Amino acid sequence: MAAVDDLKFQEFDDAANLLAANPDATTISIDEPAEIPRNQHGRLQEPGREEDDELLGTDDSDKTELLAGQKKSAPFWTFDYYQTFFDVDTYQVLDRIKGSVFPVPGKNFVRLYIRSNPDLYGPFWICATLVFTIAVSGNLSNFFIHLGKPTYHYVPEFRKVSIAATTIYAYAWLVPLALWGFLMWRNSKVMNIVSYSFLEIVCVYGYSLFIYIPTAILWIIPQKVVRWVLMMFSLGLSGSVLVMTFWPAVRDDNRRIALATVGTIVVLHALLAVGCLAYFFDAPELDFPAPIIPAHNVSTVITKSR
Repeated sequence: MAAVDDLKFQEFDDAANLLAANPDATTISIDEPAEIPRNQHGRLQEPGREEDDELLGTDDSDKTELLAGQKKSAPFWTFDYYQTFFDVDTYQVLDRIKGSVFPVPGKNFVRLYIRSNPDLYGPFWICATLVFTIAVSGNLSNFFIHLGKPTYHYVPEFRKVSIAATTIYAYAWLVPLALWGFLMWRNSKVMNIVSYSFLEIVCVYGYSLFIYIPTAILWIIPQKVVRWVLMMFSLGLSGSVLVMTFWPAVRDDNRRIALATVGTIVVLHALLAVGCLAYFFDAPELDFPAPIIPAHNVSTVITKSR
């Protein structure tokens, strides 16, 4: 027993002597060599997926953020549940608006601005502002087009507010809902597809519509060519935000399905812009004929003198 104990202490003494002779030496546990080759093997096996994970937002940092977000969920019938959707400050909203107006090529809008804290505050007020901007600008445009015509009398068209609200909010909610369902369905078919949450998709679509607010104000200019140039410019900016956001999510799917998905997103976005411009601003000019004044028959009154 004494000899065994001496051997044990001798090993400890040898290690202590080695550390004293070389203070810069490092020690590792016997479990570390098994973990290092595993990590190295994973890095060698997938050298190009790190950039994809960073673009799609599937790395460990995003998992931590999502897990942290799940802890503060509340029942949907409580006020606290909906309060989390509007828990955003002014700087975050302005930063997301800036990102939607000046998209960075090759960067994912969800990854850069949304995933940490998706909100409904920005999309709701952007859509509300766009509704009144289109309705008011459309009325002013109609007024300036017919300004100077003696037979024209301006009558405000309040029905344009309800039509604009129905169109904008239906697009900002129904299209993301359909896209979210499609991505969930494809995710069950192809495991590599990354699905965004419904709230993230609504957030992307809401902020992508901000560029149309200043555009709708400039559509008051009574020049059809200028209006269509502004529309194409705004469509290119907002459409690029959608393409750079959803293309990484479907590019691992079948090539035709991926292209059809992105093409459908762009076509629906273009239909919204073209429809708003054509209906609210490029309405056909009406000819206002001169009012017909009924001719009064000249009757001769004969008075009898008595």
